[in-house]
Amino acid sequence: MNSFVPQNPADNADVSRETSPGAYGDLLGDSRETPAGSNYGVPDTPLARAAHAAMAVRGHDEVWPRPAACRVIGVANQKGGVGKTTTTVNIAAALAMHGQRVLVVDLDPQGNASTALGMERDTQTRSIYHCLVEDEEIRKLAQPVPDIPNLWCAPATIDLAGAEIELVSLVAREARLKRAFAAYDTSDLDYILIDCPPSLGLLTVNAMVACDEVMIPIQCEYYALEGLGQLLRNVELVQSHLNPGLAVSTILLTMYDGRTRLSQQVADEVRSHFKETVLDTLIPRSVRVSEAPSYGQSVMTYDPASTGAVAYLEAAREIAHRARAIAG
Repeated sequence: MNSFVPQNPADNADVSRETSPGAYGDLLGDSRETPAGSNYGVPDTPLARAAHAAMAVRGHDEVWPRPAACRVIGVANQKGGVGKTTTTVNIAAALAMHGQRVLVVDLDPQGNASTALGMERDTQTRSIYHCLVEDEEIRKLAQPVPDIPNLWCAPATIDLAGAEIELVSLVAREARLKRAFAAYDTSDLDYILIDCPPSLGLLTVNAMVACDEVMIPIQCEYYALEGLGQLLRNVELVQSHLNPGLAVSTILLTMYDGRTRLSQQVADEVRSHFKETVLDTLIPRSVRVSEAPSYGQSVMTYDPASTGAVAYLEAAREIAHRARAIAG
């Protein structure tokens, strides 16, 4: 078994699991005295100081507990525009900033997660397509995310658009990603987050077969509820035939607008059906969240004190602390 090693280890000088960075780790900085032996030296920049102060005021100056084993979570919803990619990117960034080691696997041919994490992509880029179709090792594809230690991304390119067709003729086509994960020791990672495409095709099935948990972002609008039943039926089919250990562990309400009664009604209905599976945190509509990808960043680094960043920080904190909840 091969240990997970970033493609450019020099960019992340120390990736030991014993590292215990403070809130926001090396990115945001911390001018306080650090414990003996600690290796999380931090930049002293205006952004770092402002972000650290904003988060410390909210009581999040802490290191989150690591899971006993790597949690593999697929972020899925066949409806587009509900915040799958935004959720994947910002939850991953928040976890990494609080001491977790996180790999984002971009399984969406649009490659938006790769863009938001600042991945360089061109016609020569080796991507997750080469893992699924050509058996390339994921650890060779993963690139360190700029400015966020302990965060890597296995990028997607336009080649992935043809993967659905090419996978049809391959042996064990539904388990290609699972086999890739099994090819190396994931004990050096705390989380693998898979950004699924807005469909229920072979790419999404591969993600569900490869992961232990499914996170479903649900937009707080009526149409977002219509396709939820079909998604849950697909999860049940995968459970029955391909991955008995799969569970819907997390539902996150996104694009919440507290000024409208509809948002509250949708939130109440989802909570009444799924109860503890739904995170307490609501992700509000936020201009900053929408702006961040255009700068090749997550909102956690673009504007860490914004309402969107604080909400995703709270959601990530819940995920890190709460036990798995299985949707009924």
